[in-house]
Amino acid sequence: QVQLVESGGGLVQPGGSLRLSCAASGSIRSVFAMAWYRQAPGNQREFVAHITRSGTTNYADSVKGRFTISRDNAKNTVYLQMNTLKPEDTAVYYCYADILAGISPPIGYWGQGTQVTVST
Repeated sequence: QVQLVESGGGLVQPGGSLRLSCAASGSIRSVFAMAWYRQAPGNQREFVAHITRSGTTNYADSVKGRFTISRDNAKNTVYLQMNTLKPEDTAVYYCYADILAGISPPIGYWGQGTQVTVST
């Protein structure tokens, strides 16, 4: 079984920072692309940032210049450094990874989500 476990969410004031982590574990042979998505109440889940295994990154326009995605391939972990947070960044943040496990073809896995609240 493969699991993605996120951590690092919480309550922060506008202008503050948080760092999210997501670790993949289980019968993993290789982790390919990893990404972060978020879902605010009443909204659809939306793309935040993406990183390839080699480190190429891509961001949603709404977070460019404020958020940084990175990864540690040795730990099968992806990070999201979030700076200059705004109230509109409030959402449940989910990590996603394309994982090759066992003898199956690579498939996508989701974490359980971590709440980020930006408020005074």
